[in-house]
Amino acid sequence: MVQCSNNLLGILNFFTFLLSVPILSAGIWLGKNAATECERFLDKPIVVIGIFLMFVSIAGLVGACCRVSCLLWLYLCAMFLLILLGFCFTIFAFAVTNRGAGEVLSDRGYKEYRVGDYSNWLQKRVSNAKNWDRIKSCLIYSNVCSTFSTRYASVNVEEFYKTNLNALQSGCCKPSNDCNFTYVGPTNWTKTTGPYTNEDCNVWDNRPGALCYNCQACKAGLLDNLKNSWKKVAKMANPHEPHFLKPLLPHEGDMVFHVTPFGPSCCEIQYTHPHIIKEEAEADDAAGDADDNEHHHKISKFQSKFTVIA
Repeated sequence: MVQCSNNLLGILNFFTFLLSVPILSAGIWLGKNAATECERFLDKPIVVIGIFLMFVSIAGLVGACCRVSCLLWLYLCAMFLLILLGFCFTIFAFAVTNRGAGEVLSDRGYKEYRVGDYSNWLQKRVSNAKNWDRIKSCLIYSNVCSTFSTRYASVNVEEFYKTNLNALQSGCCKPSNDCNFTYVGPTNWTKTTGPYTNEDCNVWDNRPGALCYNCQACKAGLLDNLKNSWKKVAKMANPHEPHFLKPLLPHEGDMVFHVTPFGPSCCEIQYTHPHIIKEEAEADDAAGDADDNEHHHKISKFQSKFTVIA
């Protein structure tokens, strides 16, 4: 059983090691050949993930195949820290994304968003000029507004106002409803004379690389998009939701988390109370006595039959 467990662990870590090689290579390639700020923003996290997976998989592979206890303990500690960090990050992410919602507008199919409606921590992240320059480059690189402009190029102003836009399209690709600009196209608006009550009206520019990417509404749209993404994660983790993991996670009544400890050989460690051990031993003895009695009874019957025949 121990050999089987070690073999499975070795195979698992071998494939993890193979997975870490392209991840690490991609991070190094991005660091040297990135063409945009968005790509350069991703190189360091990818390199760190690749190195972590590589070292952990090597520790698990060598420890399992060569039965090196210290490497197996290192592997188990790394897995424990990874799970702990995952829990902490999830709790933190839910804590900072539990505020904020779009403002419903009269006679409009879309909503508009305000940065002040979201948590202070998120506000500080998007208010930082360096952070926002990176995020903005990613938005431009992903063609969010280019796709938006092409899709709604043929609609008139009445149809456009009834369109159900997502948070990024509403915040980054069109001016605020407060501006009262004249509609020409989805990303082409004629400015009216000011002054404006909303500072985003001064920021708006019809150029494809500018639009409203520096608007507060665009930052708020990004935060709302982040919030909705974490809601989807919450639904995936909820056993009452009918998602694709439901058949693999049967749930009856209250869900109970079972934590199983493993030793250096990666075999399950089971802890049993002394009174349970005693009860199991007595049950085994009783079963053994019953088998002995049945055996003696069969021998007696056979001897009786033999005597009658004789």
